[in-house]
Amino acid sequence: MLWKLWNHVHWMFVGVYLHLSDLTQEELKLLNDIRKAKQQLLLEIKDLEDAMANVNADLEAMDYDEKTDSKMKQLNTGRNKFNMDPKKGIEYLIEMALGGETEEVAAFLFKGEGLNKTAIGDYLGIGKEFNNKVMDAFVALHEFKNMILVQALRQFLWSFRLPGEAQKIDRMMECFAKRYCESNTGVFESTDTCYVLSFSVIMLNTSLHNPNVREKPDLERFVIMNKGINEGGDLPRDLLKSLYDSIKSEPFKIPEDDGNDLTHTFFNPDKEGWLWKQGMLFAYLIQCGCMQSCFVPLLLVERLESVAE
Repeated sequence: MLWKLWNHVHWMFVGVYLHLSDLTQEELKLLNDIRKAKQQLLLEIKDLEDAMANVNADLEAMDYDEKTDSKMKQLNTGRNKFNMDPKKGIEYLIEMALGGETEEVAAFLFKGEGLNKTAIGDYLGIGKEFNNKVMDAFVALHEFKNMILVQALRQFLWSFRLPGEAQKIDRMMECFAKRYCESNTGVFESTDTCYVLSFSVIMLNTSLHNPNVREKPDLERFVIMNKGINEGGDLPRDLLKSLYDSIKSEPFKIPEDDGNDLTHTFFNPDKEGWLWKQGMLFAYLIQCGCMQSCFVPLLLVERLESVAE
């Protein structure tokens, strides 16, 4: 009977058409059972294929997790190395976990997960070509559009700690001023204006919130001290007032990696690496009608004196 059924099916496949009426009831029942078995078999095959796909996905995920876990270990090791020695830490990370592009290093520092903010500042301030490019890319990651200067400074100074050397700070503040002016065209006549005003705001923060400073400057003194810095012109009083009010109501918040804060910046002449000068900025102060003794970095003094000339 099976041979007869097989022969019947065979001839159907080679193009010979036979009516089902040629089959007995028993043969029809068997054919129906075969069809059902075939459908069940196809369903089981589909289930097996799905199961195999899930197994392969799990194996790939396990492999991915192992690779991810390995990379995370390398990143954690790199972070620890970076916090102890920024230069060696980045060299390790470039070799093991990060690419060698300055943008990748900058993004890693900008994200800052598990990184010492002082170490970030030290690395950005190294001054070599690669570090300078990283610094440029790091600053470019900050979005300052439509921010008043003090808001931008708060964001910038929170992302790392300023190093102790005047030349490093000068470079960083120049990058900040350039980025701010690119993001807010028309606010200042030049990046030098933004640079000088930024230092002025930080000095104001020191004067208002450092308990060792006895004479607290009022708004008028702050306005006078910033006369003529906008390429020989004066900045809008409303702008200066907004900066003054913001700093007076809320001092800069700085990452507390070493216990210091920005209220000591531009005040303590013994701070390692700083060049300080106490005296009268005669040309500038006479022009402004204000004779006040203050501590300022020499690089800023030079810029202020150039304004006075």
